[in-house]
Amino acid sequence: MSKRISITAIAVTAALFSLNTQAAGFQVNEHSASGLGRAFAGEVAIADNASVLARNPAAMARFKRMEFSGAISLIDPSIDISTVGSSPAQTYEDVAPFAAVPAGYFIQPINDKFAWGIGLFSNYGFATDYPTDANFGALAGKTELLTVNLNPNISWRINDQFSVGAGVSLVYADAELNRHFGSLGAVFGTSPSQTLINLNGDTWEWGWNVGMLWELNENHRFGLSYRSQVDLDFDGKFTDYLGSGVAGSTPGNPKTVDGKLSIPLPAIAEFGGFHQLTKQWAIHYGIQWTEWSEFTELKATSPDCVNNTCLFKDESFDDNTRYSIGATYTLNPEWTLRAGFAFDEQAGVATLSIPDTDRYWYSAGFTYTYNNDLSMDVGITYLYGKSSNFEEEYVDSREYEFRSENDAWLGAAQINYKF
Repeated sequence: MSKRISITAIAVTAALFSLNTQAAGFQVNEHSASGLGRAFAGEVAIADNASVLARNPAAMARFKRMEFSGAISLIDPSIDISTVGSSPAQTYEDVAPFAAVPAGYFIQPINDKFAWGIGLFSNYGFATDYPTDANFGALAGKTELLTVNLNPNISWRINDQFSVGAGVSLVYADAELNRHFGSLGAVFGTSPSQTLINLNGDTWEWGWNVGMLWELNENHRFGLSYRSQVDLDFDGKFTDYLGSGVAGSTPGNPKTVDGKLSIPLPAIAEFGGFHQLTKQWAIHYGIQWTEWSEFTELKATSPDCVNNTCLFKDESFDDNTRYSIGATYTLNPEWTLRAGFAFDEQAGVATLSIPDTDRYWYSAGFTYTYNNDLSMDVGITYLYGKSSNFEEEYVDSREYEFRSENDAWLGAAQINYKF
């Protein structure tokens, strides 16, 4: 594990405001194309392909044959940020880059009671990237977090109605943070695009998950799952360029010290239901809760820093809830159509790094069944983010107001094969 952070004392506050948003409002739900087509409504209960592993391990009990599912989700966001009533006027367009999110799943029944499976997917990730010469470069630069979850699971069918499952998660996380002098360049006699803060590194951590499935009968079932918090613990390098944060450093003679930084990935709980109303029509729904309130502070420590603290920022995030509802229509044995809607609550205070907001999902998709072994899924979603104004303090101790305009298109394709 390695991490490098270069920091000037005058920009400490700006760095903290930027860093804290790396752990709020960037949950990844894009686990499958079938799920995307119904806005991920009822995912813990439907179990129509192996991608259910990402949501509820107990649902593996419904599988009679080995099955593999592989998916790729494409995310094309459009996030524009502009200043409101402040000087100088700034507009930053498309600050969130295009992203591709792959996922793969395999499930194998062992006997009529037990099944096992393994999934490779992501639960958290984000990226924003501003111009290197942006005026607010100490707040707005490149912020990126990638996580990958390797998740083996096992399920046990207790009886015809109840099944339980559990798994462990090996989570790989890679983080990158770049900030630039921006308007501070004139103060320090350097270019606005000169790097002010740089962070990059990776880590491996463990987590766990459990789930249950209640099959009232073949047409009605309910699922409940829980995925634990994962604490990302990074070792790092801290450099103080002004001589006020690290003991022994002086202006013009910076000192680099070892430090530690921890960031939690919050726990997730989800409940959902599936109801086959007729031979052709089914409805499904879900409620997903994420424990963002566990992210209470961002703190980097080192015995070589003043008061053993290199960076510190109090955090105030609220737990958020995602509500979803959808419907499935079986047109014929080959074609299955689906649609869904979801409302995803804002998790944290919006900032330039992560301009979080309430989100509305409008989704549609289909499955084409080629034969009894092979099927293909396609899903598409228009994600509308509520426009909002937010304030953020800059390194000159002034509050600046910004406006965020957010939306995105999401598309996914998936192949499912039964052995």
